[in-house]
Amino acid sequence: MQAVQAPTLRSSPVDPLRRRTHFPNVTSRPTSKKVSFICASHPAVSAPKRQKDPKKRVVITGMGLVSVFGNDVDTYYDKLLSGESGIDLIDRFDASKFPTRFGGQIRGFSAQGYIDGKNDRRLDDCLRYCIVAGKKALEDADLGGDKLSKIDKERAGVLVGTGMGGLTAFSDGVKALIEKGHRKITPFSFLTPLQTWGFVACRALSQRNDDPKLLQGHGTKIEMALLWVLESLEHAMKRGAPIIAEYLGGAVNCDAYHMTDPRADGLGVSTCIESSLEDAGVSPEEVNYINAHATSTLVGDLAEINAVKKVFKNTEGIKINATKSLIGHCLGAAGGLEAIATVKAITTGWLHPTINQFNPEPAVDFDTVANKKQQHEVNVAISNSFGFGGHNSVVAFSAFKP
Repeated sequence: MQAVQAPTLRSSPVDPLRRRTHFPNVTSRPTSKKVSFICASHPAVSAPKRQKDPKKRVVITGMGLVSVFGNDVDTYYDKLLSGESGIDLIDRFDASKFPTRFGGQIRGFSAQGYIDGKNDRRLDDCLRYCIVAGKKALEDADLGGDKLSKIDKERAGVLVGTGMGGLTAFSDGVKALIEKGHRKITPFSFLTPLQTWGFVACRALSQRNDDPKLLQGHGTKIEMALLWVLESLEHAMKRGAPIIAEYLGGAVNCDAYHMTDPRADGLGVSTCIESSLEDAGVSPEEVNYINAHATSTLVGDLAEINAVKKVFKNTEGIKINATKSLIGHCLGAAGGLEAIATVKAITTGWLHPTINQFNPEPAVDFDTVANKKQQHEVNVAISNSFGFGGHNSVVAFSAFKP
């Protein structure tokens, strides 16, 4: 398909509570590590004016997840900082005949205390992970249990995205239909043989089975779930909520360049980054940390690097890392889990390493936090997430300052 021209690319703001508003500079909720958040890459450059109205500022008050590293956000990030890989050989089903025999499995998961026994037995793992992650996010936001009654539910909503979620129930249902008839099909529809064969067929999975932990982001599918609690600053302050960080703004677009390949020059991505910064009221010079989409495919990574260089003319002081190098590609959960890593980088002052990085292309001339964590005072961070068909999204965060 022929590439679309630049003027046709228009991004929409990723805007859960407002429409194209801008935000003020910020600091983080207290953590166990004392870190200042006042250092920008180029402090001499003044930022575009950001919104100061508490009704329009959006803050993060809760985060919850279910991951290969457990169900606790701090534990998840500690594992990332240590450079531990979440990838191992698949044992949920017999993968011995598959070209790819490793992935990211959630082991030892328990929904006790979050889902009643009957539903826990009936629900697909996709739903179980989602419910537990969601309830943990509410607890983190001081909205667990009866406290949920504090909010006006007519003015609150839940937005959940999934990638190939429900495949376990689907594939089990097809098998039951064929072998036992329709009466044995469950009415509820992660890591399954069907999913694995599908990605093998489109050459999206690595076949480095002899050392699964030595992946480089590309070619590993993984199970995870996460949810956030976002609310206006005014609402959070009224209920005395713990504020983790501030969501500054974001954008989405689709360049429709190709079914799977990105544009080599990164035009769709660079346009999305520029629109996200505009929505956030942030100048490129303020950004000093990028959590990259970075699947470790040559064409994809270089396209992303080209896009970043279009937007950020001076990359000195910008650090960029790849969460997928540690946990693989989480599909529908990937963007959210990488955003959690981005926020934790802001609140802790530490960036997790990009592991298994040995031979970067010459074009990758950023500090990629290769193989070892780094301390870094994050001023403004962006997190990139892309999908097949030219879908692009970028979100921007900073520490919270009243």
